[in-house]
Amino acid sequence: MILVIDTSGPVCAAGIYDAGSNALIASISETLGKGHAERLIPMIDEVLTQAGMTLQQMTRIAVTVGPGSFTGIRVGVAAARGLALSLGIPAVGVTTLEVVAEQVLEIGPPAPVVASIDARRDEIFAQVFAPDGEALTEPGAYTYDDVRAIVARFDGILAGSGAAALDGVAHDADAYPLDRIGRIGARLPDDTKASPVYIRGAGAKPQVGFAIKHV
Repeated sequence: MILVIDTSGPVCAAGIYDAGSNALIASISETLGKGHAERLIPMIDEVLTQAGMTLQQMTRIAVTVGPGSFTGIRVGVAAARGLALSLGIPAVGVTTLEVVAEQVLEIGPPAPVVASIDARRDEIFAQVFAPDGEALTEPGAYTYDDVRAIVARFDGILAGSGAAALDGVAHDADAYPLDRIGRIGARLPDDTKASPVYIRGAGAKPQVGFAIKHV
């Protein structure tokens, strides 16, 4: 069983994912905006009660590591690491861009997927994934024109809120479903670090150009 945690945005969520049946068996999700630190641990207790399970039955923890809210990411990662250390199980980090890409990758796309998240300030967080899920670029913060160039270069399928941002369309924040986080977390190696992915700091400028992942 996998304890799934997402505090990367305004939503605070926890769930129990059964990798054997490929299903989310319990979940709680609340839109808080702020207050993740105070709510997360009680929420984990609640979801365990809902599932009729204990922390000792968890075999790993999957937590979203960003890009997203600086404060939220720190809360989720710290909780995941602390619980994993006390339980002696792995805590693996799942990026929000991986979750955005998963909704397209799971249907077997005919082309690479450009996962994108509206980062505001005329920026878009983006990363390119091959149809088999392999990351072809590193995650980065890009200008709108750079994202258009990335899509053109890879002849990619643009997914996520960045697509609406490019079109100037009003949109909700990206959702990061716990079942997808759990599914990704289940297939990651045990040594995948649960380390924050911030991409940019306060006042940072958009990344210029884009980098192909070295293999």
